[in-house]
Amino acid sequence: MAGILHRTLRLRTALSALSSTATARPSHVDLCSPVLLTSSWQFRACCRKLHAGADGPKQSPAAAPERLPFSRVTEEDLNFFRKILQARTITDPDLLESSNVDWLKSVRGSSEVLLRPQTTEEVSQILSYCNNRNLAVNTQGGNTGLVGGSVPVYDEIILSTALMNNILSFDSISGILTCQAGCVLENLSLYLEERDYIMPLDLGAKGSCHIGGNVATNAGGLRLLRYGSLHGTVLGVEVVLADGRVLDCLATLRKDNTGYDLKQLFIGSEGTLGVITAVSVLCPRKPKSVNVVFLGCETFEQLLKTFQLCRGMLGEILSAYEFLDSECMRLLNTHLKLPNPISDCPFYVVIETSGSDPTHDGEKLHNFLEEAMTSSLVTDGTVATEDSKIKALWSMRERVTEALTHDGFTYKYDISLPVERIYQLVTDMREHLGDRAKSVVGYGHVGDGNLHLNITSPAKDPALLAAIEPFVYEWTAGCQGSISAEHGLGLKKRNYIYYSKPSQAVTLMGNIKAMLDPKGILNPYKTLPDNLK
Repeated sequence: MAGILHRTLRLRTALSALSSTATARPSHVDLCSPVLLTSSWQFRACCRKLHAGADGPKQSPAAAPERLPFSRVTEEDLNFFRKILQARTITDPDLLESSNVDWLKSVRGSSEVLLRPQTTEEVSQILSYCNNRNLAVNTQGGNTGLVGGSVPVYDEIILSTALMNNILSFDSISGILTCQAGCVLENLSLYLEERDYIMPLDLGAKGSCHIGGNVATNAGGLRLLRYGSLHGTVLGVEVVLADGRVLDCLATLRKDNTGYDLKQLFIGSEGTLGVITAVSVLCPRKPKSVNVVFLGCETFEQLLKTFQLCRGMLGEILSAYEFLDSECMRLLNTHLKLPNPISDCPFYVVIETSGSDPTHDGEKLHNFLEEAMTSSLVTDGTVATEDSKIKALWSMRERVTEALTHDGFTYKYDISLPVERIYQLVTDMREHLGDRAKSVVGYGHVGDGNLHLNITSPAKDPALLAAIEPFVYEWTAGCQGSISAEHGLGLKKRNYIYYSKPSQAVTLMGNIKAMLDPKGILNPYKTLPDNLK
């Protein structure tokens, strides 16, 4: 009892500063029995062909397929691009190096041309020419993707949106921002904060990722619990189609029920249907009161009960509920030297509240913490109200990905599951792999049912990958989950789509792709499976 009182006193001490809250954020369940759907059967048949072929070595469904018969870039092609872009046509291998390799350094292309347009018209001219010449194009934003979707597989031309970074307009009454696709998310956030607004999404990669890439991958992030997905907050897009036609759906209306909502096709399409060149986004007001709480729980069941309590007592001011396990904390301590802000626990929770009244928000948070502590759902915790301390607590969640890169080669899985089953996958994966893996960690967005399962090994290990896949996808399909909650499919997961989508849906996706990009020049080898019928 004394220990509980001591920890409660610690939280009360921190809560006493809530009235001066900083006004902004810097930025045992059994394994489900397998459900063998027709679509899953079709996928496994494909796997057997890939893994059991007698004519060659085993091949992972995540491996690159053979190069398609696209044209190769000639000097005449380069002259055309230079006529449009001049010095913004890059062929220096040293300058191309970083654009050919993904952030995880797990996928490497061999493109010899990097194009850096500044306008939609330049993108239109480039795609029209490439379509006529049958030249494949890989659109690239901040290159922060985790599934190999943002870099070329072979020699595709890299079309970078980095110089398309202008804010076109902002309506301070409606909160609607219109900007080019190459704007960096963090820069947009800073621009809006000066005007008492914020972006509806926040990501750990915000300092590098582009808003166009965010939309193209339907990025989720840390604020989805509060503000929803980009399918709801993106009001309009401007897209250049494969043949160079410009589709202007750059609406700034919150309500428009005239015909099909075409912009939704491109949100999450990973650059396979068109190149997004501009977006309009509905932005929420900047909260006047922001608090971040870092809590420790002894069991995942207690963590879930804390979430239930949190939603009930914090209600409208709850903006994030994130978790990480003790293995994540170990990696943060070991590789990034980040100290644990509380005592050691099996699970940790990051809760953010944001509202308009510091006193009201502080009272609600205080009452929640009192109840969580006296109910023994939480064993320790700390509260931050100042910008620097808020950043420090958020870094414990946002920098897990960075810590993993120092632990070895990382196999990353972005899974959507019923909330009560999220962590059971981590537990079962540890048991399944035993000592074959160096680390198996779990973290993610509890409020969204989104688990980030990460497995490390000293080096790339095909035997380990064969043990992970398809086990992880079969487990997920058995729980009616999704094999990609927010990262997309890209190159690495394209052939696993049948675990989450029925064959009829995948076929329809292929039909849409064929209609909008009949030659298949846009981001080939990505998103859709190789065995598409």
